[in-house]
Amino acid sequence: MKRLLFILIFVVAYIHASGQQLPIYSQYLYNKYLINPAVAGSDGYTSFNLTAREQWVGYYGAPRTFSFSGQTRLLKKGLTFKHRGSGRQVYRPKSDGKVGVGGYVFNDVNGLIQRTGFQISYAYHLWLRNSTQLSMGLAFTGYHFKINEKEISFENSSEPWMNNDLRRGIFVPDAIAGIYLLNSKYNIGISADQLFQASLKVGDYAYKNYKLDRHFYIMGSYYFQINHDAELEPSVLIAMSGQLKPQADLGLTYIYNQSFWAGLSYRTSKALIANVGVKYQNIFFGYAFDFTMQEIQRVTYGTHEITIALKFGDSARRYRWLDRY
Repeated sequence: MKRLLFILIFVVAYIHASGQQLPIYSQYLYNKYLINPAVAGSDGYTSFNLTAREQWVGYYGAPRTFSFSGQTRLLKKGLTFKHRGSGRQVYRPKSDGKVGVGGYVFNDVNGLIQRTGFQISYAYHLWLRNSTQLSMGLAFTGYHFKINEKEISFENSSEPWMNNDLRRGIFVPDAIAGIYLLNSKYNIGISADQLFQASLKVGDYAYKNYKLDRHFYIMGSYYFQINHDAELEPSVLIAMSGQLKPQADLGLTYIYNQSFWAGLSYRTSKALIANVGVKYQNIFFGYAFDFTMQEIQRVTYGTHEITIALKFGDSARRYRWLDRY
């Protein structure tokens, strides 16, 4: 009975904790799609991203997240015409498209809680004043939510909790919505996650009493040109749950020749984040290290996050907007 009470307390604490209901990504700048479905296809490229994050390495039961995502722009062929000096109209083929699609699969483990799921998204892109793009996106997500039975043992083999729904796992559907504004100098995005609040069935009864909080994200960055090859990108990410407990990442990234990145961020939950990235042809590799300034740092080796990505369609003739990976 004591073990059952412990599990219930752990689940309820997970549901009502504002900080770690959803995975935290330190390299969100390199794959904003993970927190905003409107980003799907916004840069016109086809990309695939693999992210692995080990939080608080050395601390038993710490969060661990793996995700694989893909996104693209659906292009349609058409014809455009240009005037020649003779007055004739010459038709030329062009590629255009306003629809972006994306999806990803993930596995997220946080203590006894394990979530394995997927997301599929649709985005629609509009041009404003021929240089700024407004994107709107909606995603459906679903995941298998369960208690990791390997971490639990009972003296009584007939313990009712052995057959509980959370032991077997339940399917939780939900939705995400977002908007994203992008041009060659800045980008701004707003998104809302867990719109349905994904009611969890804790036991066979009172499952209507337990819901996940909605989460809201505001992100933005601006590009300052230093010289022909170098830029500085200040950035901010604000995450807030329905409990109105915001957390912010404030960062500054140095970019050289669109092929090398190095940055430093401060997370208001008392963490410093260093990240570095390099791009060779269409392959990108990024690494981030989080150093928390809380007590838990004494028993961990920090947080490590690795991103590997492939990107296709890098052609200035095909797309009229600038690439900001």
